[in-house]
Amino acid sequence: MHNNLNDTGKLVLRLTLGILILFHGIFKLMHGIGPIQGMVTGMGMPAFFAYGVYAGEVLGPLLLIIGFYARIGAALIAINMIFAFVLVHSGDLTQLTQNGGWALELQGMYLFTAMALVFMGPGRIGVNQR
Repeated sequence: MHNNLNDTGKLVLRLTLGILILFHGIFKLMHGIGPIQGMVTGMGMPAFFAYGVYAGEVLGPLLLIIGFYARIGAALIAINMIFAFVLVHSGDLTQLTQNGGWALELQGMYLFTAMALVFMGPGRIGVNQR
């Protein structure tokens, strides 16, 4: 017998991660990705790689929220977060805040929650349960 509370917990994780990351994507849709293009080219990558942020911050969250190929959505978010760590936060990887927490707590929570959803799957509450 399947545990409905597990499915509810997965739904809460999907919705939380999806909605919070989608806010970042909406901001980039409204204001553009110029700064990201600068960071990407500064690392020696082609500027078009910056458009991947839309996959990780718009498409991935939408897939998570509706539960349609949610593992792929979570993977897009995880890849996006790895790029964020490399492009923006690499200097903070070993830093702590003045309160003793990891300087990248939020980014780490996004990354590892996305990875957990890739491994666990979306649960039965969604469009296609994949």
